[in-house]
Amino acid sequence: MVITSLTVVGLAPAAAQAAPATRYDGVLPDGATWIADVPADWNGTLLLYSHGYNPTPPNPPVDSPDPATADALLARGYALAGSSYSRPGWVADTAAQDGLDTLRAVTGIIGKPRRAIALGTSFGGMITGQLAERGGRWLDGAVATCGLMGGGIGLHNYQLDGSHAIAQLLLAGEQVKLVRFTDPAEAAATANRMIAAVDQARTSPAGRARLALITALYQEPSWVPGQPKPAPGDIDAQAAGQYQNLRSILPFIVLGRYDMEHSAGGNPTWNKGVNYWRQLAESGRLAQVAHLYGLAGADLRADLDLLTRTANVTADPAAHAWMLRTSTLTGRPDMPVLTLHTTDDGLVPVQHEEEYAEDVRDGGASALLRQAYAEHAGHCAFTTAELVAAVLTMEQRIETGRWAGLADPRRLQARADSLGLGPAGFVGFRPGEFLGDRPAPARH
Repeated sequence: MVITSLTVVGLAPAAAQAAPATRYDGVLPDGATWIADVPADWNGTLLLYSHGYNPTPPNPPVDSPDPATADALLARGYALAGSSYSRPGWVADTAAQDGLDTLRAVTGIIGKPRRAIALGTSFGGMITGQLAERGGRWLDGAVATCGLMGGGIGLHNYQLDGSHAIAQLLLAGEQVKLVRFTDPAEAAATANRMIAAVDQARTSPAGRARLALITALYQEPSWVPGQPKPAPGDIDAQAAGQYQNLRSILPFIVLGRYDMEHSAGGNPTWNKGVNYWRQLAESGRLAQVAHLYGLAGADLRADLDLLTRTANVTADPAAHAWMLRTSTLTGRPDMPVLTLHTTDDGLVPVQHEEEYAEDVRDGGASALLRQAYAEHAGHCAFTTAELVAAVLTMEQRIETGRWAGLADPRRLQARADSLGLGPAGFVGFRPGEFLGDRPAPARH
């Protein structure tokens, strides 16, 4: 570990009454860089932050979800630390170790904290889940926000289902490459064809019905950031929102597949043997999709049979093994974990939390896990009050050794309201079934 600089930085105006923080930074053995901000009135708790997916350079270190949350946490005496990871992209093979190495580097300078809490966002939420399983010697608790808690294989499996449906239902008869991209340009070409196809589908009743099926497989929510939430019975508004959410993420997720496959050394996902009747039923959208198919006079049975019959993508064994080793959660944390997710997340659907809860239950660790939800549209669209309340709740859980209702939405809301940091929207919520979990892969 090399310390490259030490500076004193002031807090933003919202926390101007707090003492300034000292900034440390350095380089880890694998080339990752790290930073840490330590307030003069440090309360003894260190937050180890794992940032979200960053597909391209630059690759800076990050130690908080956003500047406003950093200010609020520093003003309350928390020290913040985080790394860049060893490289941009799908870096699940080194990210958790980069976090632990950052923790060791920082504590070597400022001393052992009274307690250390892992905090992560999106891809970093999955890494935080890994730290909760591996970091028991150094960490006391974990807060995973908007995380890929269903794991990388499950993520790319259900995205493959949706892409398969676009190819078969909207680009029928055309050759559409869905996996094993050779370069970013090839992935971008597929994404552009998909976008054109979904836009065209919106112009006809049959196309809109098929889009409803496609967005169900992608697990896209109906509420779009910046727009009113569709009413429960407004199927047309729900379908329109699902389309908008899908269209906004398609380029990102298709190019992300190329990056993931490049890291894994092949395609780790599959749909051969998948029953798309079951996928639709488990999505919770069967009634909506059937209604739109009925209005269009289209044949839902024929389309589901087609998807099931033509599903022939198999996994590359070495790539699958790499993803299984680096990009999944065992469901066996050895410290308390609090997850936080928005109810309507178009990029990392809230159903990831259902899968994680199931994995933790199967691992016999349900007593350690609590899950909280904020009623917002968008990926990681949390307020500062919600994020700080989650950290304070975890700290109290560590101090008391029990949950005792701490993560109840009313308790979380009351805590957030008491902070003077603006609004919060904690709600009771139960996510639907995660569609990425499936039996052992069909292999290439």
